[in-house]
Amino acid sequence: MCTLEKRGEIFFLTLTGDDEHRLNPTFIESLQSALRQAKDQSTRGSALRQAKDQSTRGSALVTIAQGKFFSNGFDLAWAQSAAAAGGRSAHDRLVDMVELFKPAVVDFISMPTIAALTGHAAAAGMMLALSHDYVLMRSDRGVLYMSELDIRLNFPDYFTALVRSKVGSSAARRDILLKARKMKAMEAVAMGIIDSVHNSGEATVEAAVRLGEELVKRKWDGEVYADIRKSMYPELCFVLGLANKDAVASARL
Repeated sequence: MCTLEKRGEIFFLTLTGDDEHRLNPTFIESLQSALRQAKDQSTRGSALRQAKDQSTRGSALVTIAQGKFFSNGFDLAWAQSAAAAGGRSAHDRLVDMVELFKPAVVDFISMPTIAALTGHAAAAGMMLALSHDYVLMRSDRGVLYMSELDIRLNFPDYFTALVRSKVGSSAARRDILLKARKMKAMEAVAMGIIDSVHNSGEATVEAAVRLGEELVKRKWDGEVYADIRKSMYPELCFVLGLANKDAVASARL
């Protein structure tokens, strides 16, 4: 489950508990609820400040996770148990989770976002991390890993679009998707997948907070930030339903 706390202009989204933070319908709803709450509070705050003829102060969101995992991806055990209970197959339940998670990726677009990876991020959990603008990672524990090839699952279209949008090197994309490479922090930063490496979980969170503080000082307008962010990733936004096909075609010319 997720909690949301605001300190100053920084929202702290925490994945709570010592489990693997597997993405099932309940967890995804908790995640989306926290993201909607952050967006609503940020929008209300901006409107009040504008009404007072003050400059609009921006907000930022830092995502952290308790325990050994940032997120270990979709909850395949839930899909199997739900199928065993009757009705639809485990594959159908997995498809449901894929579709439920898609709007959560969209919800990260409204303000600067920072993921502090203090544990493993695998499959959909790695996609959760890459949905942020900045990804920081500890060096002493945790890997990034897209496990779909190893467990014989196809990638959702928005997963591959997210990797193409966020990972600039074709060799790195090949290693992520076609080799199912498990990457520690130093490898990931060298491949351009994450932004910085820190020597402990505490140092990673502290660096994420410092970055968040630097970003909110710029007092960016959230709507302008979101529009620019969407223009940077036209293919991803098209797949997510946020842009039209003409924008994607123009970006490829």
